[in-house]
Amino acid sequence: MLTDENLKALIEAILYVAPEPVPLDGIVRALDGEERERVKAKLQELMADFEGVGHGIQIRPVAGGYKFSSKPEHHEVVRKFVKTLKPPIRLSKPALETLAVIAYRQPVTLPEIDQIRGVDCGGVIHTLMEKKLVVTAGRKSVVGRPILYRTSRDFLVHFGLKDVGDLPSLREFEEMARQALGSDLMLPEEAANSQPQEAVSSQLSATGLEQEKPQVEPEDSSKSGN
Repeated sequence: MLTDENLKALIEAILYVAPEPVPLDGIVRALDGEERERVKAKLQELMADFEGVGHGIQIRPVAGGYKFSSKPEHHEVVRKFVKTLKPPIRLSKPALETLAVIAYRQPVTLPEIDQIRGVDCGGVIHTLMEKKLVVTAGRKSVVGRPILYRTSRDFLVHFGLKDVGDLPSLREFEEMARQALGSDLMLPEEAANSQPQEAVSSQLSATGLEQEKPQVEPEDSSKSGN
């Protein structure tokens, strides 16, 4: 049995990650093995804890469930802050595939990306740069000196990564992209029930993208270009 402290901490975490209000029964199901009345009691204690003056958020009953929200007395400041936030990023399936190639093979050139994906990715890379997920990283010392591309700091922020060394498996990357970037990409199970198409993780795994960790060198601004 969970301790009271651990139980309250788990309830808090469940409510924190949930995008919609979570009903009591939903919390109980997530805490398999815990009695409903005990979970209800600890939820009530947690709600009382957050009502304290030292917290800027509270747990509110909403539409039959429970949800974190900012306190009314802080709404004006919070509203002003929210207006300064960037709008959510959405990526198409080709953009996500290209981003994955860059993330797992960076620094990488456009011809190398085209070869892996089998299509011209110039337009997609331009889109990723506009969304500030990809930046240039100098030029490769080969004939023609093609531009190198790597992921940006914004990429790390969107995916919650400390650095590119924290990149997960491709399957996990796909799921993270759906959650963090609002991609329209279908997962394998969904694709199987829809039109025949491979998910990005299956397509990219075939290229061996995870066989080596990205080797990112400092950007040489004097050599960067469009």
